[in-house]
Amino acid sequence: MTNVLVPTDFSENAYNALRYATELFKKEVCTFYILNVFHTGVSDPESKLFKIAKDASEKELTTVVNKISAEEENPEHVFKTISRPNSLPKAIGKTVLDRSIRFIIMGTQGASGLRGIFMGSNTVDIISKIDFCPIIAVPAKYRFTNPIELLFATGYEHVYDKYELRPMLELAKLWDTKIRVLHIKTAEQESPQKITAKKTLSERLGDIPFEIVEMNKKDKIAAQIRAQVEAHQSIGMVSIIDYWHSFLEKLTHEAVVKNVAFQTTVPLLVLPLPK
Repeated sequence: MTNVLVPTDFSENAYNALRYATELFKKEVCTFYILNVFHTGVSDPESKLFKIAKDASEKELTTVVNKISAEEENPEHVFKTISRPNSLPKAIGKTVLDRSIRFIIMGTQGASGLRGIFMGSNTVDIISKIDFCPIIAVPAKYRFTNPIELLFATGYEHVYDKYELRPMLELAKLWDTKIRVLHIKTAEQESPQKITAKKTLSERLGDIPFEIVEMNKKDKIAAQIRAQVEAHQSIGMVSIIDYWHSFLEKLTHEAVVKNVAFQTTVPLLVLPLPK
């Protein structure tokens, strides 16, 4: 059983991320937890305002479940709803721990007006704060296609252990996906540590088909990643390991994770690096 968390603000983009999630895991036995965070300005659960907000949240969650259940009709999928009066990062963090969540899947752009309370720039905020669960950010209006290739961008910052790469390898095996390892060089000569990391990564990929692409840094790293995606239509997902959220940025003076999350035209898988 794979447990997947899909936050929603009831926008079209949030629903699109839910639909993508069901397609991505259509071969798996899954429970999808659909989370909505409501805001009232009061903390007393017995207050009238609190009850009104919670009832409205639960009612809309039921509507979402009815809609996706009617569209999908997959007997291996179960949908459960969670309505919480909290900040989104705290609600997500608690749900991940309480429900043994394997993946978080959310949109990268929200609705206009008051409903767009956590999408867009806040998706990056979630990536920066939830550092213990893989996150897949789905671009607005993106429709699921079989990910023939997965682009894994790395600077060989350290020697990856198998468990760090496991979520990416699981998805690759699920869809018989080839992994295109993109290494953008920031120095003419690689350090011994990077050479070891490169060798170890090849070993970690095991029997999964892969190709290593070496490129010199000629532009912003996010721009070069985007160029690779645009040049190869077979790429259905980009994956990055969020190396302590800042190490890569300190090396390159570029907020790589943030920029890729905003700019990618295919889903972005952010793999947390355990502390």
